[in-house]
Order: sequence, then C-alpha cells, then structure tokens
Amino acid sequence: MINEEIPRALDGERIDRIVSLLADISRSVAHDLVASGGVVIDGVIALSGKLRLHEGQSISIDVSKIPPPQLPQADASIVVDVVYSDNTVIVINKHPGLVVHPGAGNPTGTLVNGLLALFPEIAPVGESMRPGIVHRLDSGTSGLMVVARTQQAYEHLVSDMSDHDVTREYLALAWGHFDAESGVIDADIGRDPRDPLKMAVVNNGKWARTHFVVEETFDEPAAVSLVRCSLETGRTHQIRVHLAAVSHPVVGDSTYGGSKSSLVAPRPMLHARHLAFRHPATGEQLSFDAPVAQDMVDVISKCSHRVTDDAYRENEN
Repeated sequence: MINEEIPRALDGERIDRIVSLLADISRSVAHDLVASGGVVIDGVIALSGKLRLHEGQSISIDVSKIPPPQLPQADASIVVDVVYSDNTVIVINKHPGLVVHPGAGNPTGTLVNGLLALFPEIAPVGESMRPGIVHRLDSGTSGLMVVARTQQAYEHLVSDMSDHDVTREYLALAWGHFDAESGVIDADIGRDPRDPLKMAVVNNGKWARTHFVVEETFDEPAAVSLVRCSLETGRTHQIRVHLAAVSHPVVGDSTYGGSKSSLVAPRPMLHARHLAFRHPATGEQLSFDAPVAQDMVDVISKCSHRVTDDAYRENEN
C-alpha cells in the first residue's frame, strides 16, 4: 500500500496521473487501478481517475491490485558495450540516454532488453523486471555497471553492495568552485516532500554519504569544477542531490538546478568511470575503468582557465 499526502507540485493534477507517478505505472494501468477500486482519496474510494486533487489531500494506492507487467523481452537492436564477461558476471559501459530497465514510460528499449538478447540466461536472476541488475545508473549517466549472470552471483554482489565492499567512482562536472579540495557530504536522502518525482536531503531519509575530490577548476565560460565522487551508499540520484545540496549542482542537470545558459550540456555531466569488486565465484578483486563519454568530453573541452594579464605577460617573456 502506498500512502501519501498530495504535495504542492501535484496540486490540481488528475488522480490517474498522480497514481501513475506515485506507483510508477503507465497512465492506462493507473486508470484501470482506479476503476477497480484500488485508490482511496481522504478515506473514500475514488470513482473516477479524472477527478483533480489538491495539496494536502491524502491518497492510498493498493498496489496488490496492479496487474503484473509483461516481463522484458530480448531486443538485439539495443547496443550494449560489454567491457568484460565470464560465466558469472558481466561488466558493461552504459552509454548516456539508455534506461537501465523497463518501467512506466519505458516498457521497451532498455539496457535489460539488450542484455537479454546477449545473455538470455539472466532472465531468472534477481528481480523479474530487472533481471541481473545489481545496481543502476540514471538514464542520463554514462559508465560502468556490473550485472549478475547467476542467482548466486546476484546475491553475493547485492550483499557486497550493502556492506559497502564495492568501489564506485564517478566524475562530475559541477557548477562553481568548491571551498575545499576534498570533503564528505553526509546527508540523508529521501523523496522531496514538494515533488515526489525528485529526491532531496530530508530529515527522515535514508543515510547517504558521498566523498569528493576536486580534480580541476575552470573559469570560462563559467566557474565550474571537475569533481571525483565516490559512494559509500547508493541512493537514488545520490551524487546529483548531494552536489546540489552544497550549491554545486551537476552541469546539465535540469532536475536539480544544473541547467544554465552559460554552459549548455545535453544531460547531467556525470560518468561512472571506475568500478571494483570481488568476483563472486573466485574472490579475485576485479577493477575496471571506462573513458568519459564523448558528449561529456565535448562539454569539458569548452571550459578553460582564465588567463590574467600578469600570467599573459609572463608567458610572453
């Protein structure tokens, strides 16, 4: 059961759209769920999905009435960049814009569909709608992911993730110059009370910790920093939320205040460049690095250091 209070961001929206957003289901499935009596508004069963709700009203969604979705199918047209594979694990370099697994609004055309075409044996591994998937990257984030090829590998890797025994390192281009060259952002993350589609630093959220090191700073065409981030936890949108919370949102991240005209980017400039973990079968430590995606390289190439008059005269001499 999902129980929520309608936030300001959804004031005036139809019930079926709100149900679609909160339950992560399609609009048509949300419509059928309302028709089946699966949605209650302020203690009363909703009779129509067309009714518009207002801030402060309560909504309860009986997820047990949601029909099971069709399992993802293999799609050989999805390009999957396989960095490494053996009988137990697969490491891929996800390209930007590729959704990891099917969901509301993305029933097909995902990384999972492509993986099933290459490795059909992962179908029963892990969760049915995201077979083999141990951890996710946002659709706009590029870089490394590990996928389990067997159930034993899946359980092993999920456990290591929970125990923070998997190393994940990202490169982000963030707005502004940091006060310190390195630091730790330790702040709980949960659903944004003003917008259920976003995450935020909240008092009742889940513990989240991000380490950062500033690798380079730029002044032109705007003040930005290239930052190396490593995760102790893996919350939804963690790096994007944490950097935004300290007033350094990721360049190109329209969701968390990172889209600005002074430096335009096609997506959030975030890349998972390093991944290391213990092999589930052999115990060997595996380590992988992926080059920064070309679109991010192109944006970084637009950035430069400001040359002062004194520095210019020194170079002339």
